[in-house]
Amino acid sequence: MADRSLEGMALPLEVRARLAELELELSEGDITQKGYEKKRSKLIGAYLPQPPTANGAAVVRCRLQPGEGVPRRPFRSAHIGVCDIREAAARERAASAAGNRPLFYFRFGVDQALPQERRAPVTPSSASRYHRRRSSGSRDERYRSDVHTEAVQAALAKHKERKMAVPMPSKRRSLVVQTSMDAYTPPDTSSGSEDEGSVQGDSQGTPTSSQGSINMEHWISQAIHGSTTSTTSSSSTQSGGSGAAHRLADVMAQTHIENHSAPPDVTTYTSEHSIQVERPQGSTTSRTAPKYGNAELMETGDGVPVSSRVSAKIQQLVNTLKRPKRPPLREFFVDDFEELLEVQQPDPNQPKPEGAQMLATRGEQLGVVTNWPPSLEAALQRWGTISPKAPCLTTMDTNGKPLYILTYGKLWTRSMKVAYNILHKLGTKQEPMVRPGDRVALVFPNNDPAAFMVAFYGCLLAEVVPVPIEVPLTRKDAGSQQIGFLLGSCGVTVALTSDACHKGLPKSPTGEIPQFKGWPKLLWFVTESKHLSKPPRDWFPHIKDANNDTAYIEYKTCKDGSVLGVTVTRIALLTHCQALTQACGYTEAETIVNVLDFKKDVGLWHGILTSVMNMMHVISIPYSLMKVNPLSWIQKVCQYKAKVACVKSRDMHWALVAHRDQRDVNLSSLRMLIVADGANPWSISSCDAFLNVFQSKGLRQEVICPCASSPEALTVAIRRPTDDSNQPPGRGVLSMHGLTYGVIRVDSEEKLSVLTVQDVGLVMPGAIMCSVKPDGIPQLCRTDEIGELCVCAVATGTSYYGLSGMTKNTFEVFPMTSSGAPISEYPFIRTGLLGFVGPGGLVFVVGKMDGLMVVSGRRHNADDIVATALAVEPMKFVYRGRIAVFSVTVLHDERIVIVAEQRPDSTEEDSFQWMSRVLQAIDSIHQVGVYCLALVPANTLPKTPLGGIHLSETKQLFLEGSLHPCNVLMCPHTCVTNLPKPRQKQPEIGPASVMVGNLVSGKRIAQASGRDLGQIEDNDQARKVRTEFLFLSEVLQWRAQTTPDHLLYTLLNCRGTIANSLTCVQLHKRAEKIAVMLMERGHLQDGDHVALVYPPGIDLIAAFYGCLYAGCVPITVRPPHPQNIATTLPTVKMIVEVSRSACLMTTQLICKLLRSREAAAAVDVRTWPLILDTDDLPKKRPAQIYKPSNPDTLAYLDFSVSTTGMLAGVKMSHAATSAFCRSIKLQCELYPSREVAICLDPYCGLGFVLWCLCSVYSGHQSILIPPSELETNPALWLLAVSQYKVRDTFCSYSVMELCTKGLGSQTESLKARGLDLSRVRTCVVVAEERPRIALTQSFSKLFKDLGLHPRAVSTSFGCRVNLAICLQPHRLWTLVEQGTSGPDPTTVYVDMRALRHDRVRLVERGSPHSLPLMESGKILPGVRIIIANPETKGPLGDSHLGEIWVHSAHNASGYFTIYGDESLQSDHFNSRLSFGDTQTIWARTGYLGFLRRTELTDANGERHDALYVVGALDEAMELRGMRYHPIDIETSVIRAHKSVTECAVFTWTNLLVVVVELDGSEQEALDLVPLVTNVVLEEHYLIVGVVVVVDIGVIPINSRGEKQRMHLRDGFLADQLDPIYVAYNM
Repeated sequence: MADRSLEGMALPLEVRARLAELELELSEGDITQKGYEKKRSKLIGAYLPQPPTANGAAVVRCRLQPGEGVPRRPFRSAHIGVCDIREAAARERAASAAGNRPLFYFRFGVDQALPQERRAPVTPSSASRYHRRRSSGSRDERYRSDVHTEAVQAALAKHKERKMAVPMPSKRRSLVVQTSMDAYTPPDTSSGSEDEGSVQGDSQGTPTSSQGSINMEHWISQAIHGSTTSTTSSSSTQSGGSGAAHRLADVMAQTHIENHSAPPDVTTYTSEHSIQVERPQGSTTSRTAPKYGNAELMETGDGVPVSSRVSAKIQQLVNTLKRPKRPPLREFFVDDFEELLEVQQPDPNQPKPEGAQMLATRGEQLGVVTNWPPSLEAALQRWGTISPKAPCLTTMDTNGKPLYILTYGKLWTRSMKVAYNILHKLGTKQEPMVRPGDRVALVFPNNDPAAFMVAFYGCLLAEVVPVPIEVPLTRKDAGSQQIGFLLGSCGVTVALTSDACHKGLPKSPTGEIPQFKGWPKLLWFVTESKHLSKPPRDWFPHIKDANNDTAYIEYKTCKDGSVLGVTVTRIALLTHCQALTQACGYTEAETIVNVLDFKKDVGLWHGILTSVMNMMHVISIPYSLMKVNPLSWIQKVCQYKAKVACVKSRDMHWALVAHRDQRDVNLSSLRMLIVADGANPWSISSCDAFLNVFQSKGLRQEVICPCASSPEALTVAIRRPTDDSNQPPGRGVLSMHGLTYGVIRVDSEEKLSVLTVQDVGLVMPGAIMCSVKPDGIPQLCRTDEIGELCVCAVATGTSYYGLSGMTKNTFEVFPMTSSGAPISEYPFIRTGLLGFVGPGGLVFVVGKMDGLMVVSGRRHNADDIVATALAVEPMKFVYRGRIAVFSVTVLHDERIVIVAEQRPDSTEEDSFQWMSRVLQAIDSIHQVGVYCLALVPANTLPKTPLGGIHLSETKQLFLEGSLHPCNVLMCPHTCVTNLPKPRQKQPEIGPASVMVGNLVSGKRIAQASGRDLGQIEDNDQARKVRTEFLFLSEVLQWRAQTTPDHLLYTLLNCRGTIANSLTCVQLHKRAEKIAVMLMERGHLQDGDHVALVYPPGIDLIAAFYGCLYAGCVPITVRPPHPQNIATTLPTVKMIVEVSRSACLMTTQLICKLLRSREAAAAVDVRTWPLILDTDDLPKKRPAQIYKPSNPDTLAYLDFSVSTTGMLAGVKMSHAATSAFCRSIKLQCELYPSREVAICLDPYCGLGFVLWCLCSVYSGHQSILIPPSELETNPALWLLAVSQYKVRDTFCSYSVMELCTKGLGSQTESLKARGLDLSRVRTCVVVAEERPRIALTQSFSKLFKDLGLHPRAVSTSFGCRVNLAICLQPHRLWTLVEQGTSGPDPTTVYVDMRALRHDRVRLVERGSPHSLPLMESGKILPGVRIIIANPETKGPLGDSHLGEIWVHSAHNASGYFTIYGDESLQSDHFNSRLSFGDTQTIWARTGYLGFLRRTELTDANGERHDALYVVGALDEAMELRGMRYHPIDIETSVIRAHKSVTECAVFTWTNLLVVVVELDGSEQEALDLVPLVTNVVLEEHYLIVGVVVVVDIGVIPINSRGEKQRMHLRDGFLADQLDPIYVAYNM
């Protein structure tokens, strides 16, 4: 809204001032656009006229209808002890008289309504529903449970107005096909989840009744889409699909034409652009030169491609992130150069608890009834003998027919039989296997409760301790290994099981049951009567009164997946049964329907234990039946007129979905419907919806009894069944915002972010309850504070078996008052439930400790987030029970991850839209960002035995990258708010202070030099070469005369045999013929440029010297690849044109290729210069050989494409060429008697010099191995080195990598073939980059067994301005021979964080954030180096990071460009320091590095200065004010997952783009997205903007093995990579 609209409004001054402040915050980036709009509308809302709604009427707040009750002020609870409602009412009046602010709302009667101003506005669509609900005598609108669904829809409708565009990920077609519908069956709903489940019938579009009314779904879709059907086009624009992309592309096309500058920086916090280093690119020929290859499609450098799909998406992402939704980063100190992560400061406005300290709440007295048995076994004995015919348990088959009725008589006799056999028939008489007190495992399937019950009571009678566990279905079941650890720690050696189960267990070929992973060795014992011996007449079990011996152990799975055993004593077991009997009012012979798992928890306590104490009849419904018929439990209630049913909310939900076909349902017999997971926040909607539908079928409201339980404290609280239908249950509507701070507040802002909770009844009889602070010492909470509920009672677990430390923390807690005094001498037990005791002693549970996620200091409950996600579009895209929410720790904070199973019929676009709406809903309601949302195919998440999701396994799979999702949405931009502050560049220090600083601190200026050329003594022959011959052409003529038959070059083919060789005289004669050809056929003049397009070999060398003989300037050019002409030929053409070559010399084969039809398709073949074929040479000699007049004239041009994608040609004069050769000769000690093996590309840099020039100058023999031959024979180079007994060899990183990968497994066979590398004293890797220490080390390690000395491998360093600055000498060799051992002196470890700030800090090996750097070789003779600040050009001190500047006789003399770009020329080749030695002329290398004086001494006694190259300035990425080198991020990413083989990173509009090559199935592609994002955040404090997963070999690499990141960037932006998956992180 424009501010002009405010001019006519009468706004108070303070409002105007606040508005101005907001404007300022917005412009500074301290507040997001959303926050700005929200605060602004709040400020001026009161002064705006009411806007009309859709139907023309203004929205009015709803007034109370007559008879709906009088608004009352809610009470503020001072302390909640044991209180009743009358006390609460009295307190409420007192509070309202005192005028206190309400803390929370509760409702204990229909008459209490909401204050008028809190009412929700009535929209036309909701008004009718509202009146209908009221008239049906329903509860007050505010307390409806589907309010959450509505809240979510309202939140989404808000976002809909803002139309937040989220770019949809791009996916390769094959991936989409693989995840199509027919690939899956619906999930195995057998089991649904432990919490919620799904039913096969629900996909038929039946609206779920949990939404309150049947018309709900229609209403939701109207609220969200504005129409009943959402067409594809509307959804695509909404999710940022094609529609938005095209519009964006148009907009960009226009902006691109007007503006060629760099794209805006959207991720830094300042409004200025990040500072770019002012080194323009090498060659600026792109101004008018034609574009080559795909250059028409893209603008390299900063240009933005116009018609590209990818970039439109990125632009969309950029727009979405323009104002990243994150709070402004707070101030903190940058100490030295540690980047301090922001410590979350407490929000000054956060709600704080204000109530008084709570009092412990006591349950009613446990009334002892005279005929209660003294122990559970005594009860069994009583009923088994008094009423043997009474039914105890009825089991059902999958058709719902009674399968088997177990009577009390049968239970008693069979249990005795089991007890006798366990004690007397296992082992020998002298050595029984099981003695009383031992633990045995009970392994029974879920459809056989009778066998389980017999075995359980058999164990009790035998006084052994049963440990009920799940049936292991496979050897690798989710969580089964942990169960095995529990059995091992309990010392279990025997497992009781049923016949059918025993037959179904996996078996080995011999018929034995294999040992499951992690399990102890077990004896499997079948408990069916027919397999057991009858006990003798005189044998009788010893039935004692309940005592403190352990009765049974119940297993519990922790948050991290580990399994603990909770021990329950016999007295606790009995007392618990008594407490349940009293609380639930159980009487003899009642019928109870049990749908729950009978092996643990509520199902065990009610359906196996308490039922026997009261001689009740249990109807057990197995899951297999629920799967087929979700209504089965309701039918059994009707059929048996059951009084009690034990269910989970999911069972109610299933019944709702299926109830339509049912006519004669009558639930009036039910007096109690126990909801086992009633403590779960989302059970309330199932309860309400179930009541709504079945109220007409006889179900009474007071029958629904939610309960809260935990493995440690057993039943914590249960709602009592009452006959008073006038007293509705307690409800709390709590502010979600307050809850995240652990404070109970009524929701004051709006109805959106509330949690409606139902009470779980009162504290158990005979128990005391309090709540304590969840962390730290167990201090009592205040009355308006959420804490962990603790219980003090007999009827609880007593320990975790075998874990005394954990037991102490959980089972022996002494809650303290604020003064530090314990409130009781008896210990309390932590229940693991979060909640509070409300008015009237009602217990409210708001979550579990296990589901707690603390994000930025605020607590969120996993269950609440699940509820919100499910409310977005319930059941439409994901299965209800198949959703997992957990947190992972990334960058020192927890991050929320949601994983859901998606329905097979949902389209790519639908799912993505659902995902983006889930994000919006969670953001609105919980005010927390979701870090990652992943959808997996149906039925693929690990299951718990009852079909729920195995949370810890799912989390493990996510972190390992083995989840294989079919859709992923990462949102690190929105939820990572604790990044370090962006670096602010300090104002530069002036020269004087720097000089003073140097003097004061005693730092030496960082400069170093190689040996002085003038002082090195040459032998006679070398002196002759140096003094008499200024030009290489003269040296060759001299060698041809003096040593005509001396072999200079030997070329090997792929088989390792000699393909060709040249002696001095052969080379001289061949060069003469080529010179004649150039003069006669080419009619070339002195100084004309000639392009030499030859494969690596002898022809190239001869052609080069032929040019020198003719006075022409040669340019070596790599020939086009015959299989890849379209991409390689344009580069050849470009070099030929840019170098202004008058003629092109090549072989006959390439000559044909250049004029072929394929070539014509790639370039304009008519514009080639004259092409000469040197396979057909003239027979005569030239009249005279050209001799240059001046050594400073041009000898040759060296063209190469830099890693940043720039073509740069440098000029090498004759003087520089000779100086270069001499420098290398001296450094490497090259003489005519030497042999050197060279496996390098001969087209540019040091590779060309070693291949073509050095042998002629020094006279040594060069063994030439073309690197391309290694592709067919990886061992070629090393075999040649071994065969020719070479001491010195040169290679590139790509050659080294080929050998490491290709020969890794063949070292033994190579040894057998006689490969011996023991004579190698130097193996130099020729490179223009930071040494790849990992590669050189693995190469050394791999070939150590073949005799390669670990110190032999070293690196060199060169660049465009000076082709070789460093080359490792053999000086260190002498040290080795003298026996100096120890770590390699030339490797240092630096702090990577300091490096980002352009500083060097040395750290110990292995310290966090350490980065190993290897010295780049020894500085060549005649070379001087200084480290200078690239911005100020001032000299830097020792061990300071700066640009490497070089001064030497073999520096190149400048760039060769079409237009003389003088400024660039002078800056790169003729720079001077801004102070200090301002006379020397230096060349700037464009590389960052540092010098460090080491302890080693050189031959002349000087200490050795080591040069460390860190990376190219052109390649470095400036992000958040810091300088990042791509290789560091890439190294981290490659480590993140085993399937990542290669990685390259680049930036675009300041978004970090990570491209990874996947070596694995395409299904793994999406696993990489979270892992890549995590590792870059953790190690580099950067948020990845785009993750691109591609096939192996997509990342372009040049001949030196360097990644061409800019080519990759251009290919990505022009959409030419054919990616498997592209994820746009939000």
